[in-house]
Amino acid sequence: MVNVILLGAPGAGKGTQAKRLVEKYGIPQISTGDILREAVRNGTPLGLQAGPLMSAGKLVPDDLVVGIVRERLKQADCGAGFLLDGFPRTVPQAEALERALAEMGRVVDAVVELEVPADLIRARVLGRRSCPSCGAVYHLTDSPPSQPGICDRDGTALITRDDDRPEKVEKRLSEFAALTRSLSPWFDARGLLRRVDGTGSPEGVFRSVVQVLEGGR
Repeated sequence: MVNVILLGAPGAGKGTQAKRLVEKYGIPQISTGDILREAVRNGTPLGLQAGPLMSAGKLVPDDLVVGIVRERLKQADCGAGFLLDGFPRTVPQAEALERALAEMGRVVDAVVELEVPADLIRARVLGRRSCPSCGAVYHLTDSPPSQPGICDRDGTALITRDDDRPEKVEKRLSEFAALTRSLSPWFDARGLLRRVDGTGSPEGVFRSVVQVLEGGR
């Protein structure tokens, strides 16, 4: 069983590394961002509550987020482990997760923090383009589509996600600094934190992540 949490600022590469870890270890990626965006698209009760907050670049209340994570971890595909991407974001969320896992007789095995300077994060996020149809993600310079502005998979016109606009990026970085930074010492005190330099190639960063998961600090 492999129970892993990925930490890092928006644009640090959590999503990219999560997909690689899912393939290697055969565990599901649980991204609260994806779950929330799907709820907004489907107009669920959760989506109706979270949608206005997300549009304004605000954090969704802990009770909503913790509730959907708790239910997700009870599903059968989490039996062999899980990978949490983008959650927890605050110490209260981490405490709530710890309690929920304890009730299920489970623990977190490791917390991997991807460390990336803010200037590089801005360059990554502001150059990102997404397909509103299939969810594919591109970058204007690092991984552009074959045809500018068009998704390689289904030919849909690419968009800039609302969260990837300059004003939202600065707000999210500020919130990350104010709230999420407190998570590092919290997890470190429990002997769970593994820091990884996230500035290299996706392949190089992945090798480092696997090394700290399988070989310790």
